[in-house]
Amino acid sequence: MAAPNGRRVAIVAGCRTPFAKSGTVLKDLGAVELARLATRELLQRSEIVPAEVDEVVFGQVVPSALAPNVAREVSLLPHFPKTIPAYSLNRACSSSGQAVAAAYDQIVLGHADVVIAGGTESLSDVPILHSKRFSEVLVQASRAKSLGARLATFARVRPRDLVPVAPAIAEPSTGETMGQSAEKMAKENHISRDAQDRFALRSHQLAAAGTGDGRLTAEIAPLFVPPSYAVVVTSDNGIRADTSLEQMAQLKPAFDRDYGSVTAANASPLTDGASAVLVMSDEAARVLGYAPLAYVRSYAVAAVDPGEQLLMGPAFAVPKALERAKIEWKDLDLVEMHEAFASQVLSNIQAFESDRWARERLGRSGRIGEVNRDTLNVMGGSIAIGHPFGATGGRLTTTLANEMVRRDAQFGLISICAQGGMGFAMVLERR
Repeated sequence: MAAPNGRRVAIVAGCRTPFAKSGTVLKDLGAVELARLATRELLQRSEIVPAEVDEVVFGQVVPSALAPNVAREVSLLPHFPKTIPAYSLNRACSSSGQAVAAAYDQIVLGHADVVIAGGTESLSDVPILHSKRFSEVLVQASRAKSLGARLATFARVRPRDLVPVAPAIAEPSTGETMGQSAEKMAKENHISRDAQDRFALRSHQLAAAGTGDGRLTAEIAPLFVPPSYAVVVTSDNGIRADTSLEQMAQLKPAFDRDYGSVTAANASPLTDGASAVLVMSDEAARVLGYAPLAYVRSYAVAAVDPGEQLLMGPAFAVPKALERAKIEWKDLDLVEMHEAFASQVLSNIQAFESDRWARERLGRSGRIGEVNRDTLNVMGGSIAIGHPFGATGGRLTTTLANEMVRRDAQFGLISICAQGGMGFAMVLERR
């Protein structure tokens, strides 16, 4: 669907690094390096002339204090002119989806024709902070006028001041972790442990199939691992082709030891990785000789009270995106839902399919739609593939667009839950 000014926005190409569990094969690569690797591969595969790029937008959720604007570091790759503007954004787990949406906005407005949008995260390399008191001591010591004054300042340090402060994956407003929120949703929505484990098993089986037949690995830039560069990684390392319901059932609940159902098996792991997407105006794509994979038809964001069901944002964002696209759920040929937790996906599906929920929460006369499991996450999802916070939206965009081409699908949907009670949705179309 074209904007009022007639401009359509095309998804031309996309790629990503392998996604790896934090602390494993990608642990020696920072977020900037991962983002640059994904972008460099995108440039090579698409053969875009780098000078044609008008802007670079990247998402990142846990930035480094040493490189807070990762997008600018990407735009300073030697391939690009140094004059390409760039900025980074943070909409939590939907950050690179929002980066694609930001590219869409700039192109629709006529401010750009070619944008690289993506995201990156290294959860092996998160910033570790000092305690507030030790930070104050360091500042005062730096201002001391003499060695004696500096030593006197450091003499005030106590052992407790040296305890590091790591970023918590928790809501600043409630103190509740994402896992605790997923556990709450499982209980309140009556999502059983068996249902969660079965959904997680499906994710692994489909991701293993997508890896085996090359559909997933075709999107991945092979990565030579430093420092020796003797090992090359070509696929995601969280996919368990050999797992079973019996193995999953043996795991203990991770967030409510006594009565819980959310485990490490039915949740996405902490992950390192990056993704990059080439976004263009339809006119620029045609002039430059590209056949678009798909077009952005609409997108929407929503938010819920973080103190309630934190990860239900998609249930509000999706109907808004469908309405803006002027289509209904039954028109969708493919759906890619981010799998933060199996309980989160199943809770949102429950809402999509509920007439009562739609009436009470959305003021609609009937349900959003019936979810066809055969067209949902057809190559698995984040539970198996992994979830580098800032990069998942770019992965979903690339995977959906490529699969829409393979199936000659008309409409596809991306749905992402995010910290802060937010939800993101985007509709892609092909014709």
